[in-house]
Amino acid sequence: MPAPQQGETMSHAMAVRLVHNLTHQSNLIIDLTAGPQLARAIIAARRRSHLQTARSTGWGREAATLIVTGWPFDAGGPAGFFACGRAKLLPGGCVAVLLAHGDPVLPVDVVVAAKRAGLSYLQHIVAADQPPTHGYRAQLDIHTDVLVLARPTAGGDGGA
Repeated sequence: MPAPQQGETMSHAMAVRLVHNLTHQSNLIIDLTAGPQLARAIIAARRRSHLQTARSTGWGREAATLIVTGWPFDAGGPAGFFACGRAKLLPGGCVAVLLAHGDPVLPVDVVVAAKRAGLSYLQHIVAADQPPTHGYRAQLDIHTDVLVLARPTAGGDGGA
């Protein structure tokens, strides 16, 4: 999967995968990313979104199934961001946080902050842009860590 362009949160391929793997046709997505990739994937998949206006309008009035953001996010630090994110998610909905790969402690810090706000760790996706070649040992060029955190359904405790 290609790396994001300078100043953008993700590549188009990553956006398409997040939209298709974490939402259904009528689901609302809140886009807090830099760049048009997620908006294009949302439109192509015929999903609904607050798109980039979510940043300036307080994330909209309607609860969403997916919130996608880069990191760090300015909404009151990690505690404020995840508290607001949890409040804007439907039960079972997800927050996908995209981090530039490199700091091995940062994903742990993000997950701890999310758990304190009542979100559960669901998945860690590692994106690289050089697939392994058959018969050769090579290191992948990892460029993005995606942490997927979920709001528990009515019976869940959120790991808190």
